Amino acid sequence: MLSSWVKIKQSLSLKVLFANTFFAFVIVSVVGIVVHNQVSSTFINEKIAISKVETKNALYLAQGHFNIARFQDDAGLNKVVQDFITSSREDGSLSGRETVILPVSTRNNNNIYKTVPTLLVLDSIPEDFRKKVRESEEVLEKRITIRYSDGKEFPGFLIGGKLNIPRTGVYEIYYLFKLNAQYKSISYITWILFITGLLIVILIGLSTQFVIKQVVSPVKEAAAVAEKFTNGDLTSRMAVSSQDELASLGNSFNEMAVSIQQQIYRLENLSRLQQRFVSDVSHELRTPLTTIRMAAEVIYQQKSGFDPSVSRSSELLINQIDRFELLLSDLLEVSRFDAEAATLNIEKFDICNLVRKTVDYLHPSKSQIFEVSIERDPIFIEADPRRIERILRNLITNAFDHSEGKSVQVKVTESENEVAIGVRDYGLGFSQEESTHLFDRFWRADPSRARTSGGTGLGLSIALEDAKLHQGQLLAWGQKNNGAHFVLTLPKLHGTSIQTFPIDLVPKDSISTT
Repeated sequence: MLSSWVKIKQSLSLKVLFANTFFAFVIVSVVGIVVHNQVSSTFINEKIAISKVETKNALYLAQGHFNIARFQDDAGLNKVVQDFITSSREDGSLSGRETVILPVSTRNNNNIYKTVPTLLVLDSIPEDFRKKVRESEEVLEKRITIRYSDGKEFPGFLIGGKLNIPRTGVYEIYYLFKLNAQYKSISYITWILFITGLLIVILIGLSTQFVIKQVVSPVKEAAAVAEKFTNGDLTSRMAVSSQDELASLGNSFNEMAVSIQQQIYRLENLSRLQQRFVSDVSHELRTPLTTIRMAAEVIYQQKSGFDPSVSRSSELLINQIDRFELLLSDLLEVSRFDAEAATLNIEKFDICNLVRKTVDYLHPSKSQIFEVSIERDPIFIEADPRRIERILRNLITNAFDHSEGKSVQVKVTESENEVAIGVRDYGLGFSQEESTHLFDRFWRADPSRARTSGGTGLGLSIALEDAKLHQGQLLAWGQKNNGAHFVLTLPKLHGTSIQTFPIDLVPKDSISTT
């Protein structure tokens, strides 16, 4: 049931079909109930009205015969009364009614005309109705249930009046009419209404489905084409075979697809040209840079014999050549990532030893600033040690450069299948807005800062790509003037993915901003 409801919510055609069919069912049900009630009332009320008029006329004629017969002797009067009773019974056997004659007063022992059908339960005639009949000069009616002593019951109605039989007294006369035939007719009409309503609902559902197919099918086709387009099939187009509004939608969609395809091709060509340019320039600069470095090293080795200004220039030259080589190396690595040509040389090694070596190599004279915390030693993982060392070098160098002389904490911990390295500093930090650009290429938090200080702006972006190559994650947290926290999480085994994060990204000593 729940899955069916989910399917209805996810499908426009099913929602429209369900809603239209539901409203059609409600409308047909309301109309059917109203018609059924109206027809039932008409059938029953018409039967009661006709029977009441016939009974009133019959009683009027009978009373007239009785009034004439009062001038006859008792035998003649008795014959007139018996003929009336006999004719009433005969008419009743044909019309299905029962005739009951009861004396108004039970004190008279001459109640010779009392008549009650053999199996009829006299309690079928309510006592309150009998009282009304005795007090009224009109013919009255009432809906009742006719009961028999054999247990049978029938829906019906009762018509009652009075007759004054000369020399005998006043009698109550009741005609009990069964409504079996009427209820059978009503039941037949009910089934007709039900079947008709069901057919109407089905026809409305089918017509709705036809209309939906005409309207929603192009929309579904557009969604399918758009999904193919999103998945990279830029040649997908909608089939247009008419000239209506949906055809205009299809034409507009196809024109939009052509425009997007052309734009994507232009951007892909531009990207390829850019990547090729970076790769070619980086490679082409390698050879002259090597020659420049050789010449600069020769000059640097002879700096003691130079003038102090020339000696200082040789030192600056060597430093800038180092920066130039680092930039070229980063550009070459970026071009490999863009070309999806980066590969891993998987080895099994101790990550704890690599962390210590990286800290000692980068800042051996500043070891008192670093607090290295290792949960368990050793921790072996399967990864590319060169790329992991490059990630650590970038994180630790950034932390040291932005620590403002405060301590830098490096923590190594593990779970069953993952290992995590956290690097925490308490320096400048970064804002929430800056965090969205943290791993962008060539981005710096302070664009006014001189380009001679700091790195190339590619370190964190390369570190993120290296982490992705290992199916790991590199996440960053920071607060202005409260430092930053970078967490590298890697799977221990190559080819697996991380399931847990042994180190929380938000440090416990962070300042809450809520």
